[in-house]
Amino acid sequence: MLVESKAPVRVDFAGAWTDVQPFFSAFGGATLNAAIALYVRGRLATESHAEGEAQLQVQYETDVPAGSGLGTSAAMNVVWLSLARGTPLRNLKDREELAESAYRIERVLGIIGGKQDQYASAVGGINLFEFHPDDTVTTNPIRLPSEAVSELESLFLLIYTGRSRLSSRIHEHVWGGFREGKREVVDALLTMRDSAYEAREALLNGNWERLGKILTLQFECAKRLHPTTTSPDIERLFEALSDLSLGGKPCGAGGGGCVLFLCKSKEAKAEGKRRASKMGFKPYPFKFDFEGLTVRVEE
Repeated sequence: MLVESKAPVRVDFAGAWTDVQPFFSAFGGATLNAAIALYVRGRLATESHAEGEAQLQVQYETDVPAGSGLGTSAAMNVVWLSLARGTPLRNLKDREELAESAYRIERVLGIIGGKQDQYASAVGGINLFEFHPDDTVTTNPIRLPSEAVSELESLFLLIYTGRSRLSSRIHEHVWGGFREGKREVVDALLTMRDSAYEAREALLNGNWERLGKILTLQFECAKRLHPTTTSPDIERLFEALSDLSLGGKPCGAGGGGCVLFLCKSKEAKAEGKRRASKMGFKPYPFKFDFEGLTVRVEE
């Protein structure tokens, strides 16, 4: 039997951190993100022998490094579960159940994090995910005209700073402040959650300038959560590209990994790539992924 799976990673636009249980259990959370065509791939092969023994081989490969802030570890767990399950996906419910299982495995292992990465990877596309206090999740697909999708792909610039980070350590700092009831932390999280809905409207209306400002707002709020959500490299990069972008934010928990910018024009994006490369950072070209997790099974 052969099972092959492929799951996309994601970029997040707004609402990061509000998909984590301490927050959404109290206030409800919302994130706006997009699956992108950078993947985790997995392959599971089983072979039976005459002696009654079975040989099992599992292989993985990724297009982006761990610690990139793109949800690579969550995508890997989604792939692993799909390989273990060994059946094709039938509908959205299958995808959501698999995403939830991947999230719960991480909790059992003591890994601190949220749900948006698993859902983005399993479902694919551009979505507003709502995380309810009763632990349920609502998937709200954002359906844009093909022209808008192409324009966004031509304006978004994703840059890897070359400094991977362990997001669980940043989570420990942030949720420590949340449990202590720090008003600045709670207010920043509420702003990030509410801005996910504002970002959805900006996307649907084609208001890229507004979307860029919301991206930057996420970064400003993240720095209010804890200083480790940024780094000297990230600050240098933002300063270097400030005249070229409508806004930007570190991906995921921040502190390193990838940074996403929405550039003013295609020409500004090209110049941004040139400047970032000169600074020693690596641009990652990408397109959106609208398939999500794919599973192929051969008996």
